[in-house]
Amino acid sequence: MPSQDEGHFSMLFEHAPISLWEEDFSGIKNFFDGLRKRGVADLTRYLEEHPAEVESVMGRIKIIDVNHQTLETFGAASREELIAHLSEVFRDEMRAHFQDELLALWQGALTWSGEGVNYTLRGEPLDIRLHWRILPGYEETFGRVLVTLEDITARKQAERALAVSEDRLRNLFEYAPISLWEEDYSELKSYFDGLREQGVKDLRSYLVKHPKAVEHCMGLIRVLDVNRKTLQLFGAASKEELLSNLNRVFRDAMSDHFIDELVDMWDGKTNYEREEINYSLSGEPINIQLDWRMMPGHEQDFSWVLVAIQDITARKKAEEYLRYLGTHDVMTGLYNRAYFEETLLQLEKDRHEPISVIIADLNGLKQVNDSAGHQAGDNLIRRTAEVLKTGLEENTLVARIGGDEFVILLPGADGATASELISHLHLLIELNNKYYREPVLSISFGAATSQPGLSLEKVISQADNTMYKDKGQYYRRRRGD
Repeated sequence: MPSQDEGHFSMLFEHAPISLWEEDFSGIKNFFDGLRKRGVADLTRYLEEHPAEVESVMGRIKIIDVNHQTLETFGAASREELIAHLSEVFRDEMRAHFQDELLALWQGALTWSGEGVNYTLRGEPLDIRLHWRILPGYEETFGRVLVTLEDITARKQAERALAVSEDRLRNLFEYAPISLWEEDYSELKSYFDGLREQGVKDLRSYLVKHPKAVEHCMGLIRVLDVNRKTLQLFGAASKEELLSNLNRVFRDAMSDHFIDELVDMWDGKTNYEREEINYSLSGEPINIQLDWRMMPGHEQDFSWVLVAIQDITARKKAEEYLRYLGTHDVMTGLYNRAYFEETLLQLEKDRHEPISVIIADLNGLKQVNDSAGHQAGDNLIRRTAEVLKTGLEENTLVARIGGDEFVILLPGADGATASELISHLHLLIELNNKYYREPVLSISFGAATSQPGLSLEKVISQADNTMYKDKGQYYRRRRGD
């Protein structure tokens, strides 16, 4: 008859809510003793040279008893059924962590914990956390060992699902088709808090008075991560190369935009969009569309910010080209009539005397078109533009306003200045003819200067009349009149 204490502990063993195994490891102890007698000192090396021994030693373990939870966990109807099919329970991945258990025992450990995989009698894998302890009094023989098996399958499945989800989200970030930056602005937030404590209320005014503060604020931002598209966009071979050269990426015009961003953050905005200019590591400017967003839950500390950068350089070039086409004459590269008229209206609104106007008209274009063809005539038009652009300062407006007619606007220039410019242009025409030879380039000029109360339209008309007088003299000279 078992004692009352024995019955009590037997019930605790049988009805414990975790799988319990009472085992005998003495066969393993005998195996170890035999190896040591043969001079084996390195068990790891021995098992590598004799891998079949791992499964052989596993067979030396004797199962003394298991509890009810064990039968339920492994789907066995009885202890006898479970013990008869242990080879189906302990297999495959089991060998890997069993070798770790052997090494622990070899080194004198009395307890061991680890995770592994067992199998139910239905063949279903079980993720388990295993813990064994050699019971007191059996340290020399390994004759009694208590083993607990915790079924952690649900937890492991959740961890694997989470890992898959994290991998998926990571890939979405890493392979996104636009440049993504994870950044930490928490130091900038602390800097803002410090300014507020000093009584600063208008950040923009403060930054105007303290321009070095802008650069200081830029240095407080910590880049946590960037994706592959970012490296490609900025021409960096690695994240390390990009992050160590951010001063080459964010410079020049960037500081003006950054002030606006700082003011938005100061005012509590958690997202904004802007067009800016950054630079590749090779120094090429990149027009970008920037989307800055404080991540939810981080509004108080600024510790997580997502920045999306889209390269809009091609779009900007297209816009600039369309704008160019809308304001320039394609053949000559000079401004066109529409731009000239728009500028004239603006000058009329904000007028400061004097304003001089020069009208230039190409002589003999029709004769050249008729005798040598329109290509020769087009070349004469281009040569006229070449002379006018060479003879004028960069900020002087010169436009082609007709097939062979050009206009020059000279704000702030008096009549004498306009006459000097015409004389200079005649010298350039002579040089041009020496270079190009035939057909001869000839241009008639007329100039007029504004007077108070005289509209610019009238000034242009006067210049036009003067030009026609010059043209009449040209043709009379040709006829020998």
